[in-house]
Amino acid sequence: MTSNNGAQNRAITDATQIASQATTPASVQIKPRNRSHDIAEALQGEWLDQNAFLTAVFNGMSITFPAGEKFFIDSVRHFAGDVTDPVLKDHIKGFCGQEGFHRREHQRYNEALCDARGYDLAKLEGKLTRRLVWAQKNLSPLQNLAITVAIEHFTAVLAELLLRPESVMNNADPAMRDLWRWHSAEEMEHKSVAFDVYRAVGGSEALRVAVMKRASFFIGFELMRATFYILRKDKQLFNFSLWRRGLAGLFGEHGAFKGGWAPYKEFYAQDFHPWQQDTRQLLVDWAAEAPRDAPHL
Repeated sequence: MTSNNGAQNRAITDATQIASQATTPASVQIKPRNRSHDIAEALQGEWLDQNAFLTAVFNGMSITFPAGEKFFIDSVRHFAGDVTDPVLKDHIKGFCGQEGFHRREHQRYNEALCDARGYDLAKLEGKLTRRLVWAQKNLSPLQNLAITVAIEHFTAVLAELLLRPESVMNNADPAMRDLWRWHSAEEMEHKSVAFDVYRAVGGSEALRVAVMKRASFFIGFELMRATFYILRKDKQLFNFSLWRRGLAGLFGEHGAFKGGWAPYKEFYAQDFHPWQQDTRQLLVDWAAEAPRDAPHL
């Protein structure tokens, strides 16, 4: 009798797993945290490792976030009505909430940065914004969701790098470190949501991989464009010793992007899944040291 009950329980568990469209580990909560970051003073200087090049790269990355995060929210939310799993529906809400707060905080970041250093925000973000608007008008919703899946993989890899104990972000101004690690932790929490939605609505492996190839080019292009603009405005574009130190700070033995190539390439495998990199311990470590959530406004 006990054996039969055990078999029945296993059958129920197996059926539940088959029916589920959500694959985020049960121990990971996709929790929007309404945090505010006082970073205006830090943005006036070289806040990352006292390195103008590294600071320019991460400031340039921030420039791309508000338009990108709106695009991600729109792409995932478009299919919310097609998702049947209540758990994945709840994850979509968490995803949109987290990305909404990221968008707000990086918009404030970008405005404060440009005010402090004399950059033209409209010029910095204009081309990317127009490219994403074009994609929403001219590509199918499924193609836009595939773009989101690809870029979410980039952010998940970056999140892992920035949350590691040896991360260069530990050499940042404390307020900036808190912002980037908060953003990274939430990106890690929701790293499979867009992927799960894409799979639930029938997105193909071929489209997923093809889109990543194009997305990789455009992400690199936009980051280089923003970095070049910042270095030129700071009169550092032709400071070749700065470039040498900066590139070492990105790709050297202890560089910010060191170790990112292998997890990036995993995306191209047919059996890829975002949580095949089990990064839950990094979330546990972050939660243990993170500041308390800001009150909801």
